[in-house]
Amino acid sequence: MKGYKDDGNGKRQIDWAIFLVPLAAVVILSVLFACFPARSQEVLGTVRSFFGDTLGVFYLAVGLGVFLVSLFVAASRYGKIVLGDPGEKPKFSFFAWGSMMFTAGLAADILFYSFSEWVMYAADPHIAELGSIQDWASVYPVFHWSLIPWGFYLMLAAAFGFMLHVRKRKRQKYSEACRPILGKYTDGAAGRFIDLLAVFALLAGTATTFALATPLMASILEKLFHIQMDRRVITVAILLVTCTVYTYSLLHGFKGISILAKSCIYLFFGLLAYVLLFGGEARYIIETGFSSLGRMVQNFFELSTFTDPERATSFPQNWTIFYWSYWMVWCVAAPFFIGSISRGRTIRQTILGGYVFGVGSTIVSFVVLGNYSLGKQVLEGVDFIAVYRQSGDLYSLILSIIDTLPWAGFVLLLVLVTMIAFYATSFDSIALIASCYSYRELGEDQSPHRAVELAWCLLLITFPIALVFSESSMNNLQSVSIIAAFPIGIVILLIIAGFFKDAAAYLEKRPGP
Repeated sequence: MKGYKDDGNGKRQIDWAIFLVPLAAVVILSVLFACFPARSQEVLGTVRSFFGDTLGVFYLAVGLGVFLVSLFVAASRYGKIVLGDPGEKPKFSFFAWGSMMFTAGLAADILFYSFSEWVMYAADPHIAELGSIQDWASVYPVFHWSLIPWGFYLMLAAAFGFMLHVRKRKRQKYSEACRPILGKYTDGAAGRFIDLLAVFALLAGTATTFALATPLMASILEKLFHIQMDRRVITVAILLVTCTVYTYSLLHGFKGISILAKSCIYLFFGLLAYVLLFGGEARYIIETGFSSLGRMVQNFFELSTFTDPERATSFPQNWTIFYWSYWMVWCVAAPFFIGSISRGRTIRQTILGGYVFGVGSTIVSFVVLGNYSLGKQVLEGVDFIAVYRQSGDLYSLILSIIDTLPWAGFVLLLVLVTMIAFYATSFDSIALIASCYSYRELGEDQSPHRAVELAWCLLLITFPIALVFSESSMNNLQSVSIIAAFPIGIVILLIIAGFFKDAAAYLEKRPGP
């Protein structure tokens, strides 16, 4: 991607409404949440309950439907379409492409949840209904983080890649992907609403994702260096370091993003290899992982459509619907980035290659890190479930899990560095996409101005820093992200319908393999 050339009208090319309105809305909401925490939590809880509980089937249906559609697209004539000029070769190697794709789609949350998620499921009464902890506690993490989440990403990545590299559209926005369906209304209020909604969801979703892992990173620092200071100060310091890394990476273009992504992958798999080889639970990890993967595949459609209509445990409302909502919100940025780096690949290669690298890497993480501690629980009597039930503190639980590994201090440091790398590689891609959103038009061979990229790098980190000092505001904004997933889900369906319409027209005019 070449550098953006300002033609003297740069200020007029920036879409200030898209740049400022969602940011102002999120800031105003955060102030309201901070000033009226109880009332705002009550209102948002009611609205979230309506979408997640009353309309929960919508999220389940969209998740399963998008996954099945992605497989159909990959296997059909649409899968042969090259995302670029006919005969064009991929711009990036499979490893570089896969590294950027994987790290853009999953922030440091994957490490946080890989260590701890099975414990949360084990404490849920739904697991007791299904059977033993051994049989089911390791199944749901694989289910919630694999096929359907990546189905969202990869189906939309194919649609955005087609829009960018085949149709050569110059408006790199959510609404532009809906143009085949909306037509002239794309340039009116409907298109404007879609774009504002998308950027609002982007800001809320990316800001709140820091809430999951930064406290763990702060806990690791405290334990490693015996730091005695306010946890919020440590968290802000971590955020600033992360911002510095991803800003430096982004300002060096795709080369910087690629180098950082590959470095993150090396750290990530190095951590997994250490736990597998030196943790003393290798046989259990592999055998339980193999069994849980088989059980997930065997029960995939049942897990995907379970609604608990009697609300015996509300497990799908608390977990599956929550996760599908979270992935929908993240679909604003990650698929756009995956589509942009997939130039030269066919749609089939993009979707199936994404499943191989993205789903494969995700499953390995949950199998190794999750089953390590599950093995300690089942085979050696280390009662992590009791620790969690007594304290409810997942961060202390994860530290206690890591303490059972040899050279625990080294592992803590490796986890910390890997988490920073994951956050940096996720947010440099998000900042790039947000920068592209800020322009009324931006050609495929153009990049946003560096000043715009820098502004988004700072904006993406400033909001989380502000929220560090108001825990209730962070929790409320997580609800805002989930609520935003409902209209985003409708837009996702419009984008997929638009892709089929546009791709069919393209193939009619351009027949052949």
